[in-house]
Amino acid sequence: MSLDSERGVLSMAPLLDRITPAVVSINVRSTAKAPKLSNRNEELLERFFGGRMPNEPREKSGLGSGVIVNAADGLIITNAHVIEDADEIIVTLKDKRQLEAKIVGTDKKTDIALIKVSAKKLAELQIAKASEVRVGDYVIAVGNPFGLSHSVTSGIVSALGRDNGSGDGYQDFIQTDASINPGNSGGALVNSKGELIGINSAIISRSGGNQGIGFAVPTNIVQAVMRQLISYGEVRRGRIGVLIGDITPTLKEALDLTTLDGALVSQVVEDSPAEKAGLKRDDVIISFNGGAIKDASDIRNAVGLVEPGERYTITYLREGRKIKRRIEVEAVDENDEQSDSLAMNNGPETKNFSGATLANIPADLNLRGGSEGVYVSEVEISSKAQRAGLVKGDVIRSVNRRDVQNLESFNKLTKGEDGPFALSVERNGSTFYVAIK
Repeated sequence: MSLDSERGVLSMAPLLDRITPAVVSINVRSTAKAPKLSNRNEELLERFFGGRMPNEPREKSGLGSGVIVNAADGLIITNAHVIEDADEIIVTLKDKRQLEAKIVGTDKKTDIALIKVSAKKLAELQIAKASEVRVGDYVIAVGNPFGLSHSVTSGIVSALGRDNGSGDGYQDFIQTDASINPGNSGGALVNSKGELIGINSAIISRSGGNQGIGFAVPTNIVQAVMRQLISYGEVRRGRIGVLIGDITPTLKEALDLTTLDGALVSQVVEDSPAEKAGLKRDDVIISFNGGAIKDASDIRNAVGLVEPGERYTITYLREGRKIKRRIEVEAVDENDEQSDSLAMNNGPETKNFSGATLANIPADLNLRGGSEGVYVSEVEISSKAQRAGLVKGDVIRSVNRRDVQNLESFNKLTKGEDGPFALSVERNGSTFYVAIK
């Protein structure tokens, strides 16, 4: 906010004069497919509606917002859900011009889409560095809520690195209290310099309207997705072959780690880029491609959004020692599966550990991690084990970095120990840590 010298008042108007021409309203027309009816229902409907079947496909429309990020090429960023199943996309500029847009590409995992228009004299927004955004920064949201074009609200950055709860790993939202309502999706979140810091994407609301919690996709993710959509029309994701998790205070104590920041490696896939780069279980990844890694979502985003087939720098800690290596990112193959047949281990039948009933691994299980470990056959409600996250069917592979061969060895590793215990757990082919204290 600055002083408007002509009127002598504090105002955002001079700033908005530069911002709003680069924000567009998007109207989407699509065809809603009618449900398939049985022959009997079709006969009844035809009898009552005189041959005019109300279940025929019908046109539907939707509203959203977008941001011009490249005026020369007519490129507009919006949300993938705004243009989903679109038959026609009409973009309305602030000067009332209406333009038909074509889809360049979409990425549902980040909810980002890129569309293109052909026009002259377009405005565009400069993109800020995501690393420079801080909690407490003043922000402005511009969009098309409820069809009210170029509406402006303001607030602050409430938090960074948020997950909106959808369960997708490619999330690192900016949280803001600037009012974001239906129709704002795809609109701009800008800083006090008029630079784009995020694309408004979602809200948390019981009523469907704004309740002070809105989310925006940060520009580092937006730019990474945009580059690939321009090149390929899709996002080609990569991986390095590790399973990772966040570091909790209990895990830090149990594993004698030196930091709470970073992504804790719980499993390294055999013959993967990570194994070739020397990564091992219990290493802590703290940097990738020059960017700091604060938690597990950071490394998922960083690796998942770079070009597969290229080599990048990775830095990790091992017993407090910093190791820096070059690592190749391989393309994700979602059909890559492998499993091993297991034999029954010998030893004591069961053991109760913090409310979890443990047994040797059943012979008929096919598990990726091998035949050594103990099987969780039951978990008591409200027990320490349940609160820590253990569930029936889990397989415990190690205790405080020491491998578990069978139930007998598990007993030896935990006998007389008060904890904390860092359990390496396999579930549905993935390995992660559970901490019990």
